[in-house]
Amino acid sequence: MQLNLGSYYISPIHPKDGWSVCNFAVANEDRLKRYFPKTLEQNLTPDLSNIFVEKKVKQFSTKEEFLFTIKQNESHNIVGLVYIKEVDKAKKQGEFAYAIDYTVEGKGLMTKSIEALSDYAFESIGLETLQIIVHKSNIGSLKVAEKNNFTWIATLHNKFTPPGEDPLNMELYELYHKIES
Repeated sequence: MQLNLGSYYISPIHPKDGWSVCNFAVANEDRLKRYFPKTLEQNLTPDLSNIFVEKKVKQFSTKEEFLFTIKQNESHNIVGLVYIKEVDKAKKQGEFAYAIDYTVEGKGLMTKSIEALSDYAFESIGLETLQIIVHKSNIGSLKVAEKNNFTWIATLHNKFTPPGEDPLNMELYELYHKIES
């Protein structure tokens, strides 16, 4: 499976992505350390990234969690990661988490990626509710949610604690699959 985004494409995590994931994580360390500390710590060396990728490939195959990479067409370098996580099969619900490379921020790439992966989550995974949980200071992520027609639902008090910080309130946005009769 590969989703075309013009000069970029989205694909599921691949067993040979370890080196590229490591490069992405290290190059974007400052961007990842607050909201993606676990992803960052698991990808600080190529060996750690290979273990991370192996785990994520397995989780994808068992439909426990879905990690996608956003790559440049020409270089195949990873410029973004998108998770569909917290998958609850009973509720038919999942949560997006995403990070974009500093070199392509603000170009609408993540907005297009979430649009394409929302369709994928509804049609291929069978989810009916998608969530984005974001801090109000993350303007880019708020715009991704709003441009993809996610609706603000609630403020989640003390929902996330970044490393070395007090718990933060987070904003919950949801998108629902409208089943046509």
